[in-house]
Amino acid sequence: MLPRQYRLKKRSAFNATYKTGKSFHYKGITLFCGKEKNTQNPTRIGFVVSKKIHKRAVKRNRIKRLMRETVRLYIKNSDNSFETKYISLIFVATTSILDKNFEEIDYRIKKLVSMIND
Repeated sequence: MLPRQYRLKKRSAFNATYKTGKSFHYKGITLFCGKEKNTQNPTRIGFVVSKKIHKRAVKRNRIKRLMRETVRLYIKNSDNSFETKYISLIFVATTSILDKNFEEIDYRIKKLVSMIND
């Protein structure tokens, strides 16, 4: 589970992140970035898998679990200094990620995070 301080939960926070207009896409995962940060609060992260991806909740939840675990390990391995220049991040899955394993999802998310940090 992602540490509480990094979770993006409120609908208003999701909507604000979507409205900023900054997004990056890489092989089945889209990353929406919130406003640029000017405070010391940690970057908050949300995950979205729509019903359009798959009608079964089991499949959707599996994708979200894999994405959450990737981000959790990324934060853990970055020595508690997971910092980006954005207040919030939302990872949105598409249908092409449905049959991927953990290693492939891990690579794609790390690639997206490196894209926004450049």
